[in-house]
Amino acid sequence: MAGPDPVKTLLYTVNNLLQQEKYKAALAVLKGFRNGAVYGAKIRAPHALVMTFLFRSGSLKEKLRAILKATYTHSRNLACFVFTYKGLQALQQRIQGNRLQSHSFLAACVGGWLVFGDNNNINSQINMYLLSRILFALSRLAVEKGFIPQPKHDPFPLFATLVWGIVLWLFEYYPHTLQPSLQSSMNYLYHDSNVWHDISDFLVYNKPGQR
Repeated sequence: MAGPDPVKTLLYTVNNLLQQEKYKAALAVLKGFRNGAVYGAKIRAPHALVMTFLFRSGSLKEKLRAILKATYTHSRNLACFVFTYKGLQALQQRIQGNRLQSHSFLAACVGGWLVFGDNNNINSQINMYLLSRILFALSRLAVEKGFIPQPKHDPFPLFATLVWGIVLWLFEYYPHTLQPSLQSSMNYLYHDSNVWHDISDFLVYNKPGQR
């Protein structure tokens, strides 16, 4: 007579462990690590693929290596941040006995310093992305809390006017202050379009010899 299936036994044990309330906080930290790794890879891989093949020179092997490196870095950093953030949140809640708004802020500050404090291209992009989002959010919160009055007219057109005016002024006269990937994009749009030799690099390709 055959004994119990070891795979089924293992799955039953693991599933039983996952249902234990006393381990929920620790398990949530582990799943947060998993979700951070998966989400980071999903976000970075297609972006790195497109930007690398559009703007990066080098062999196919070098391009693929750059894509994998960028994807790994984004995935690892996001996984480590979520792990740190959720772990510190759970620790503070366990020590103080209840959940406070300050827990989120402090845990995220520590995680941001440890994980996203390294000044590299990936972290720079992520931090600047978040900066634009929190400026919008803080503006809405300030109106919601009554710190500033509700605008009588939609401020978005003025916002768009200033954003595009400033970024193009910086690009034309102080391009070194902009992030390299933004410089590359703007060079392609605004400077490369000033140069052509015949119909091939006017309409078909951006530069002679490109395929």
